[in-house]
Order: sequence, then structure tokens, then C-alpha cells
Amino acid sequence: MAAAREELLKDLEEVKELLTKATRNRVRDVLMTEKHRLELEIKNQPPPKPKDAVEEEKVSLGGYTVKINNYGWDQSDKFIKIYISLNGVQKLPAENVQVNFTERSFDLLVKNLNGKNYTMTFNNLLKPIAVEGSSRKIKTDMVLVMCRKKREEKWECLTQVEKESKEKEKAAYDTSDPSEGLMNLLKKMYAEGDDEMKRTINKAWVESREKQSKGDMPMDI
Repeated sequence: MAAAREELLKDLEEVKELLTKATRNRVRDVLMTEKHRLELEIKNQPPPKPKDAVEEEKVSLGGYTVKINNYGWDQSDKFIKIYISLNGVQKLPAENVQVNFTERSFDLLVKNLNGKNYTMTFNNLLKPIAVEGSSRKIKTDMVLVMCRKKREEKWECLTQVEKESKEKEKAAYDTSDPSEGLMNLLKKMYAEGDDEMKRTINKAWVESREKQSKGDMPMDI
């Protein structure tokens, strides 16, 4: 970013120098337009950070960032509680454990824990939460994120995406015809399975058809 700003400043100096030498109006107009464009672009560039601030930022952020995927959760009448295990987190300064809440999301950032940063983001929460009543607690080897419910009602899952996924699965198996439900299950296993799983399902299907043709089982099973 600093290098880009430096290049823009050099371009501006050169345009100014050319302006002092230009004699034709059309050339001066073109140069003036370019001068204004460069000045505006430089103005919109963020100011360079002092070297000390850059070094301090590197130290505070620690090493690389790890995305947290493992967690546990439960709920009370008033809160959704998310438990995140992090070894030694209680030894960090409190400001190194930050949670930002919105009505339908939250994101956690743990900075410089054993040389790493840890992040977790939940978007599209199942129901709205009260930002002002939500908080986080630091416990031994654990961060507890507490989302205050706007309404005291039971959540069947954490996010809207999870709910839609469960509803699709239920629709796939919940049929009035048992054989249709079994067929949907086999199709799902085949679509998501590896080569070995597909070979197994194919073999079972062939054997089933052979038994049907010999009359060993009813055709509707």
C-alpha cells in the first residue's frame, strides 16, 4: 500500500513538471485533468502506518490464523451458549478475546494464543439475538459465547442453514411408501459415497433384482 502511494506521488510530480513546460492549451488541459485525478487518488489512499505501529500490530496478531470448527452448544430459556475449547486461553489478556455480535450473527477472534490466532464465525443464526445482552466468558481452557435470545423460545439448531438441511433430509426419508423412503436413502448414500460404497450398492441392487426375478421376494420390496 505504501509503495502504491509512493508511485502516485512520483507520477504527480512528473505531471506538475510537464505542466511547467507545456505551451499548447490542449496539452495543458490533458495534464491538468491527470493532475486532478492523481491528487484525488492520493487523497483517497489510507495514510501510511508508522513503522512502530506496524511492528506492534504484527506482535499483537501473532502467527497464522486457525479457523475453529469444533464446538459444543446448549441453551437455556434466555441464552444460546456456545462452548469453544482453547488450551490456555485463560492466560491471555481479556482484550485478546473479542466477540462481535449482530442480530443474526457473531464472530469470535482470539489473538496470539500460543503464537496463533483463532477465529469462528456464525452467520444466519436461526433466530434473532439481543446484541446488548450477549457476551463472552473466559474459563479455564474454554471460551463461552452467550447469545441472548430476543424471544424465550427453544431453538432446534443454531443456524438457518442447519434447519434447511435437516428439513431436506427429513423430506427425503419421510414418505408414506416405506420402499420409496429406502430408495431415497440408497440414492443419497450412492451420491455421497466413495467408489467402494457405490460398488457395494450396485452389487446389492443387482442381487435384489435377481431374487425378484426368481420370485424369492415380493416385487414391491
